[in-house]
Amino acid sequence: MDDVLTIRTEATPNPNSLKYNVGRLLIAGGSANFPTAESAATRSPLARRVFGVEGVEGVFIGSDFFTVTRREGVTWGDINAQLAPALEAFFDAGEPVLVGKAPADAPLIGDTDADPATVEKIKQLLDEKVRPAVMQDGGDIVYRGFEKGVVYLEMHGACSNCPSSTATLKVGIETMLRKELPDVVQEVMAV
Repeated sequence: MDDVLTIRTEATPNPNSLKYNVGRLLIAGGSANFPTAESAATRSPLARRVFGVEGVEGVFIGSDFFTVTRREGVTWGDINAQLAPALEAFFDAGEPVLVGKAPADAPLIGDTDADPATVEKIKQLLDEKVRPAVMQDGGDIVYRGFEKGVVYLEMHGACSNCPSSTATLKVGIETMLRKELPDVVQEVMAV
């Protein structure tokens, strides 16, 4: 029996991002963010094909989904009409989702004087209480550092440039981290 690919779309809190649930493993235990076509050119055949669709501004790939961010003024109907054949060609070709080694992460902010146990606790809280919900919305939040009471986070996928991202950071994540680590965390900032 043929392995039929069924992709379901799902709205995200960001009106310019749409989540595509693939129903099969794309990336085991991680994610990959491609904010530009150039960033995907040699790293992801899947993202490269998605960027080949007119109007695509960003691609984020999660474990079993990917999120497309569109350029302002482009309709989802226009994108989806071109995206369907591009995805069919990608999956029919059997290309890998990612190739080569992951690019080096940007340098961390702070952390040199931070207590390693505190940094681990922050990362654990983010992994257990924040990232699953954010991935459900088609994005990811990546720890970028901790310095002088400030936790620095990088937003990917649908979370990037989302109208509700500030509320997510300040009301949701900052409140939770300040409650869990009251004498340590004072603020959360996006980088």
